[in-house]
Amino acid sequence: MNSAAGTSQHHQTVAQPAPRRRGVPERYRLFLYALPFLVLVFIFSYMPLYGWIYSLYNYRPGFKLSDTPFVGLQWFRSIFANPTQTQEVLRVMKNTVAMSALGILTSVLPVAFAILLSEIRSMRFKKTVQILTTLPNFISWVLVYAIAFMMFNVDNGLINRLFIELGLQDRGFNYLANDSHTWLAMILWATWKGLGWGAIMYIAAITGIDQEQYDAAKVDGAGRFRQMWNITVPGIMPTYFVLLLLSIANFINNGMEQYFVFQNPINKDHIEVLDLYVYNTGMLGTNFSFATAVSMLKSIISIGLLFFANRLSKWVRGESII
Repeated sequence: MNSAAGTSQHHQTVAQPAPRRRGVPERYRLFLYALPFLVLVFIFSYMPLYGWIYSLYNYRPGFKLSDTPFVGLQWFRSIFANPTQTQEVLRVMKNTVAMSALGILTSVLPVAFAILLSEIRSMRFKKTVQILTTLPNFISWVLVYAIAFMMFNVDNGLINRLFIELGLQDRGFNYLANDSHTWLAMILWATWKGLGWGAIMYIAAITGIDQEQYDAAKVDGAGRFRQMWNITVPGIMPTYFVLLLLSIANFINNGMEQYFVFQNPINKDHIEVLDLYVYNTGMLGTNFSFATAVSMLKSIISIGLLFFANRLSKWVRGESII
């Protein structure tokens, strides 16, 4: 009797449902983790798009937007209707395309640097080289220009004094104000500043390659060059291709910091890229409405290039990047 009662009580105890845990459901938890970043993206990337409304007005600083005349698409039409304005935009686009094309052509340099760096056997020397080549990325372009000014100053610049002492020059030469080879000079400074930083992604990709492939290649008698060409290079090509497609999508977004600090009246015709042109027109020329219209066209072209790069990725790799 007591045994039957105990068994019944045991079944009743087992049949009791487990208490529900209070908290955020699992399906909402990841969204809440990402919510602060989504808010930041909305504040700093989408809210400023309200400023596009300035392209529809003949805005003048010091007046309320509502007090300035509404002109509709006048500033967009002026880009193509005014021959002088069209010539200016074409000149700026030429500089932008040239700088971006040089950037894409030199995108193989971080790849080669990462491969060569991974072949260094001395870990201390390897870390030293990696640190020294990565540090310039954290130097602002203002300090980079200060370094360039100390090196290429006409009166006391290191390069001018060295060339004069060697008899290669009779007097100081103003390299920074020289308009010849402006594109080449800019890409060289950008390469020096971003080489080590750009190689980090490829170094990470190299470390992810299966070490057994190198061991098998050594057994088959492959040397270090053969290992690099047949194992390392194919192993990092997917990473390189994704970054290349993103560079194509970002083709006309050169930024302006580098060109802003290096620009002067002599080299302005070849150094003024689209972002710098928008800044010079809006902030220095106080033509905010026209600068906004040019910036809007730049954004539309960038979106088109992004979809083109995404379609190219689907065609070549079989998968999209967005």
